[in-house]
Order: sequence, then C-alpha cells, then structure tokens
Amino acid sequence: MKSYQKLTTTVQQPAACQVEEEGATPAPSGHGKLAPWWVGSGLLVAAVMLSTITVWVLRQVSGGWLGPTPPPKCLLVPENHRFDCYPERRVVVTQELCESRGCCFIQRPLPAEGKQGVPWCFYPPDFPSYTLESLNQTALGMVGLLVRKEKAYYPQDIEMLRLDVEFETDTRLHIKITDAANPRYEVPLEVPQATKRAENPIYSLEFSWDPFGVLLRRKATGTVLLNTTVAPLIFADQFLQISTSLPSRFLYGLGEHRSTLLHSLDWSTLTLWARDVAPTELFNLYGAHPFYLLMEQGGDAHGVFLLNSNAMEVALQPAPGLTWRTIGGVLDFYIFLGPEPNMVIQQYQQVIGFPAMPPLWALGFHLCRWGYGSSNETWQTVRAMRNYQIPQDAQWNDIDYMDGYRDFTLNHEKFASLPSLVEDLHKHGQRYVMILDPGISSTNPHGSYWPFDEGLRRGLFLNTTQGQPLIGQVWPGFTAFADFSNPDTHQWWLENLQRFHAHVPFDGLWIDMNEPSNFMDGSEDGCPPGELDSPPYTPAVLGDSLSAKTVCASAKQKASVHYNLHNLYGLMEAKATASALIQILGKRPFIISRSTFPSQGRYSGHWLGDNRSQWKDMYYSIPGLLSFSLFGIPLVGADICGFSGSTSEELCTRWMQLGAFYPFARNHNTQNEKAQDPTVFSPAARTAMKDVLLTRYSLLPFLYTLFHRAHLQGDTVARPLFFEFPQDVATLGLDRQFLWGRSLLVTPVLEPGVDSVTGYLPRGVWYDFYTGSSVNSSGEMLKMPAPLEHLNLHVREGSILPTQKPGTTSKATRGNPLRLMVALSSSATAWGDLFWDDGESLDTFEQGSYSYLVFNVTQNIFTSTVLHTSSKVTEVTIGTLSIFGVQEPPSKVLLNGQEKPFSYLDNQVLTVSDLGLSLSQGFSLQWL
Repeated sequence: MKSYQKLTTTVQQPAACQVEEEGATPAPSGHGKLAPWWVGSGLLVAAVMLSTITVWVLRQVSGGWLGPTPPPKCLLVPENHRFDCYPERRVVVTQELCESRGCCFIQRPLPAEGKQGVPWCFYPPDFPSYTLESLNQTALGMVGLLVRKEKAYYPQDIEMLRLDVEFETDTRLHIKITDAANPRYEVPLEVPQATKRAENPIYSLEFSWDPFGVLLRRKATGTVLLNTTVAPLIFADQFLQISTSLPSRFLYGLGEHRSTLLHSLDWSTLTLWARDVAPTELFNLYGAHPFYLLMEQGGDAHGVFLLNSNAMEVALQPAPGLTWRTIGGVLDFYIFLGPEPNMVIQQYQQVIGFPAMPPLWALGFHLCRWGYGSSNETWQTVRAMRNYQIPQDAQWNDIDYMDGYRDFTLNHEKFASLPSLVEDLHKHGQRYVMILDPGISSTNPHGSYWPFDEGLRRGLFLNTTQGQPLIGQVWPGFTAFADFSNPDTHQWWLENLQRFHAHVPFDGLWIDMNEPSNFMDGSEDGCPPGELDSPPYTPAVLGDSLSAKTVCASAKQKASVHYNLHNLYGLMEAKATASALIQILGKRPFIISRSTFPSQGRYSGHWLGDNRSQWKDMYYSIPGLLSFSLFGIPLVGADICGFSGSTSEELCTRWMQLGAFYPFARNHNTQNEKAQDPTVFSPAARTAMKDVLLTRYSLLPFLYTLFHRAHLQGDTVARPLFFEFPQDVATLGLDRQFLWGRSLLVTPVLEPGVDSVTGYLPRGVWYDFYTGSSVNSSGEMLKMPAPLEHLNLHVREGSILPTQKPGTTSKATRGNPLRLMVALSSSATAWGDLFWDDGESLDTFEQGSYSYLVFNVTQNIFTSTVLHTSSKVTEVTIGTLSIFGVQEPPSKVLLNGQEKPFSYLDNQVLTVSDLGLSLSQGFSLQWL
C-alpha cells in the first residue's frame, strides 16, 4: 500500500485533469510521492526519536505495562495527529482489538475524568483507503470513481464510490461522495441547483489519487482549508468517516451543544442526535447542525456544511484536525469561502434558505410559566404587568391549559376563561401563544378524541416494523407520534389547529418535545432487534442508544425510516405548523421550536431549552444564541431568569437585562417555583426590569431592520464580536459580550455581587448608548460601572440607529415618533438604514409594501434618502436627531435649508428635536 502521495490535479489547470478518452483512468504512478502530511525532512527523524524516547520512558515508569514496542511507522505519528481507529465507547481498547483492524496501538496514561485524550488505537500512514480510479470533466465540475481494494472493518463497506464535484459559485464548492452502484438515503432538503460552473473561484482544488484525498486551498493566501489525506476514508453502509486537517484552532458551530462559543480541539467529540435533556455540557441536545465556521490566520473565514441527517459525531483534535462520523446517508459537503465570517453565513443560508421575516410583535417581550394554574391566574399576571406599565407583547401558556395534557383540548375547569383572556389581550394590542406537543394521546375511548381517531384512520402516525402505530409515553400518558414527513399529516395538523382556533384564537405556537421526546426508550414494547436499532456503530449519544428517550430508529415514516429522519422531526413539524398558521391567520406565522435542523429559520425560531436559574446558565445563553445565529436561526433566546430551580432577585434582574437583548425575549418558569415575572420583585428590581424593556422597545425599529436584512440576505442579528473585527485575535474567543448588527455592543453582568463589569472594546470610538459620551479604545479590556439598575450598551462609531419612543406594546410603540441616533466616526461620517412595513403581512418586501430609508452623514450634513416607499405603510414621523461626537459647538443647524433650534452638551452631543418629518420624505440636516 502506498503512503500518502503528492496532491495533484488542480481545477484551475484543467489540462492536468483532462482524460484523453471517455472513462480513461489517469495513471497515478506519474505523480511524485509525498510523505504523510505532517512529516517534513527533519520532523520525521525528530518525531521517531521523540516518540521512541517517550514510549521507552513510560515503559520504564510503568514497569512494562505498555506492551511490546510498536512498529516504527506507528512511532512516527505525532500524538496530536493520531486519528482514532477504534472510536467505540464503553469498550476497553486492547492491542488485540486494535491490531485486528490493522491499526497502531500505543497505550497512553489515562486522561482526567471527563476527558478523552490521545487515542490508543490509531491509523498507520499506510492504512488501506480508496483509490481515485478516474476523473472526468463535467459542465459544472468533475465526476470521479473511487475504488477500495481492501475491505474495511465495518460490515457492508462499499467498494465503489462516485465522487461529484461542482464549482457552484466563486465562493461555494460542492463535493458529494456516494455509492456508485446503489441509491442511498439523502436528506430531503431543497437546495439550489447550479446551472453553470464558477468562472473565477477564489479556491483551488487538488486530489491525491492513491490513497484518495482532497486538498482545498484559498487562492489569495495559499491557506489549506481541507486536507482529507490525513486519515483513510471509510464508507460502509452504516459507518461513514472522513477526516481533515484544519488551518487553525478557531472553530465554531456544530450544534446543538452547551459550550463556549469557541470549541476546544483538545480531543473533544460533539454528537449530533436530537435529544430531550436539560442543557448540559458534553451532551447532545435538542437539535442537529452539522456546520462549522473556522477563522483562519489573518482574519479570513470559511465554513463547511455536511448535508446529512443521520446520527453523527464530530471528533476534534489538537493537530488541529476534525473527523466526521455518521451512520447513514451520503457525504454531501458544501464549503463556503467567505472570506468574511458574515459572508460565510450568508453563503450557507443561500443553500439552506434565508430565515422568515418575523412579525413585529414577535420582537416584543414574552411572558410564560408552567404552573399558572388557571386562565384567571394568567390574566392576573397580565393585568399586573399593565398596572406597572411594563412592556409586554405576548402572554403564553404551557401544557396546563390542556385537558389531561392532550393536544387541541382545553381544561374547562381551570381555563374556562381562556377565550375571554385572549380577547382581552387582542383589545390591548397583545398576543397569545400556546404550546403543542407532537405526541397524541392514544388511550381515549374511540370517538372521544378526534385528533387520534382521525390520525389513526388516515394512517398518519409513526409505525412499528409490524405496521402498527408506535406507542410511547409523554405528558398525556400513552401516545402515538405524528408523522410530519407525510404531506397528509400537514392537512390533519391544519384541521386540528383550525378547530381549536375557532375556540381559542391563538396568534402563535410553541412546538415542544419534538426531538421527538419519549418518556420510554423506544416504545411500550421496546425496539426490535436489527441493524437500525442496534447499528454496528453508535455515536456517543446520551444513553448509549439511538432510542434513549425517543422512539425506535426502526420506526416507519412516510419518507423513510426514523433512523434517517430523527434529526429532521422538529424541522418537519415546524414546516407543517408554519403552513397551517399562514392558512389560518393570513399573516406571518410565529413559531418557536425546541428541535431544529438546517433551514429551520425559514419556518421558526428557537429557544435554548430547559435551562436552570443559575449564573452559569445565564452565561451559556450567550454562546447558545450566537451559535444559532451561525445556523441561520436569528430568532433565538433562552428562558430569562431560568426555567428550573428558583431564581433570586439579583440573578433575575441581571438576566432580564441580558434577556432584553436576546433577539427572542421570553421569561419562562417551571411549576412549583416562585413566580419570576417582573411584577413580583421589589420596586427597585421591578423598575430596573421595566427600564431595560423600555430600552429594548425603543430599539425595535433597529432590531426589526436587522431581521429584514437577515431575511433578505442572511445577515446575522445577534453577532459575535469577531464577525466585525475578524483581524483582532482578541475577539476570537469572546462570548460574554455580543453585538446587535454591526452597531450596538451589549456587555452584561454575568456574576453575582458586583457593581462593575469588564468588557472588551475593539479599536475605535464607542459611545455610551444612554449619554452619548465617547470612549476611544485602542482595543482593550475596560472596567465599566454596572450598578444593579444598569446595563452597559455602546454604539459603534460610524453607525446610525433608528429608535423610537417606547410604548408598552410594539403596537403602541409603532405610532410614536422616531429618534435617529447618530454615532460619528473619527472622520465624522456615519451610515444606517430603516425598514418599515405594517409589521405582520406576508411578503411585504416581495410585494413592495414597505418603506426603506438610508441615512448618511458626511461633511456635517445628515441626509435621509427614501429608496422605496409605499402608501400602504402607516405614516410615522421622525421627531428627533441625536448626533454623538460633534467636536465643536455648532453656531446654527439647518433643516432643508431652514434654521432649527438645537441643543449641544459638553460631551459633544448635538440634539435637534420637534422635527415632525414624514418617513416618506427625504431630508437633509446641516450643522455649521
């Protein structure tokens, strides 16, 4: 077997790829050999010597327990570059087991508890892999044939693979590897189809023939983004594995997990398999997002998306390197070249779809708890919020509104007044949201529960291998599970929602438990033996079984088996729910889902699940919401003040301050704990909470415009600092602060008992949001005052933020005058924009029913330019202009050439009030 060879055949030199006749196989023997990728001329000797000495020392210390000396080819593999050949968990890997796979075995001291450490069993440089037998040009790229001449160690490995390469755009490459002879399951996700080959790609692609490998470079810098020759490709029916080197250690994404924003590459494994479990470090959580963003040296960024919905794990190691392992489907990769991080996310969403535009009220404050006990108690909370004039747009109920926790029912004893409550909410410009679960109660007398009877009659539930509805257990007891992969289920779901909406006219839906969650493992009868429920390899899922707290992987669905569709369950339910709400309401749907998958943002938002009332949970919410920004789901937040456990006044006050800047802001609490809505706290805490919500409401025009840009082109809303300052290495690990758009920096307090906070201000001028006072930072950590009633907010130089006098609902706020907040750059320029429509109608941008304004400042002249306006958009006026950073006191201010009164403060803030300008008219304002 040849060792890893020189990588050849660049796509930028098509002559090197061409074959002389159709189907001819280029001879690999003409290409020079390359030692393993990590070995240079001197490194080889050093690596062997160092490894030999290390093993000898350990052997002496351990009294020989490390066994016989490994072959030299094993010793020359540096520890950080050892790719795991025996990743099975709960197995003590012995030398015999390892060598039975043809791999190297070097025993290492056990790592600390909870750590993985260097693998004992790893691939030698000459481990058999696939050979690239042929490579032909196509209209969009290339097609190749991969052949494995020696069997791998997992059953049913596939001897011949098809390689498809498409140069889809100048910044997007598509590489797909699948069975050359037989069709395999592929994710039923709509993706764009390229129609022509990219003309000027900013990447170059090379191949190794034997063993097969791909090397992808960024042309401008020569940086190697992918190099898959570092370990063998394995493609068996239920075990697919491919590894790559990484150009840096700055890797983000790969959800859903609780972790820091920047992942550790210190031998960590991230598992992707939707699971109902309270957010906990190292566990696979509610959703699956096989996408990562990586920052390269110098500030460039790229992203990689594996379009695969099977159970999966991603192993990270300090080489730096990464291994994808999945147990089904195909290897379908999209690579996005950016080069800016925000551009990478835009390019990713060009494939998975841009997020839906939410209704304006979705961006207001939401209040919920499990355990209100009755609709009257819920109503009392709403009235208390109004009494204290605390902003609130939506009131929610958890499962306690249901009769016996059954979907589409109402507890007529405790929630009889719910229809009246909803009517009252609507009269006050507020909305109502209720929870739904996908588990449908299956134990009611026939004819007494239409959702189950009708679903059974139409055959709309997940079935066992025997063709009967799979019965699990959720809140109502024994349940069947709706099969949302069946289009007929969407109609049944719509009919159920229509029937309930006729009694309780809800405005939005909260779809929970849709991993799907099951209080049993598999079903009431367990799961049958077989390769789906007991595959040859099970990724490192919580519970060590695919059926742990969910349904059997062998369950039958319309589109495929649950083994393939599990991670898509929440997405498919969200798609059905969005369609139903559009038909029922005729307006933009509002949906919050627990389980998610790529493209989810097209249909729903997400909350980060059942967190706890602890300070560390508040911190972890920031990397959580920033990760979902990367995943194309901008409408995201965590349960403010924590879901389980009992909060404290200080924690809840600080969390309300942070939560007021979640894109989706909801305070939610569990049953049997004291209330934690703002009205129950001391006057001082209540006032602090009210004030920060009023600040949020004042920023709704800015936030709404950010969501428009997300919907239109895939911009992020909540944004890591490194997105705006990618060349500032100090920002790459920051996840205790974040930005709204490019302009507003949020620095919350995340610790108890403090009255200050330390935050990073990147280089440039930053203005205090409340006062307009400036800080000129060289790129430094600054200690800022943070009494309990204060949240630090800073506006970036060169920005213009559209704000509005806040009301207690988004509807009330909409009618108030706008205040444009201008933050001048050091060169006295600024830019901003405003998107404005009716806040709820479908497709307003697509139909032209909106206004769009661009604001500019240059040479002491503020200009508002109306790029689009519609008579259908409600009139609103611009009342005030506040300009931060005006260096000299003006002598006069001219509005469209006419002199206007103004004020100027010592901190260099110029304010012009009582403008009374129509949004539909452009204007200019000059100060002299």
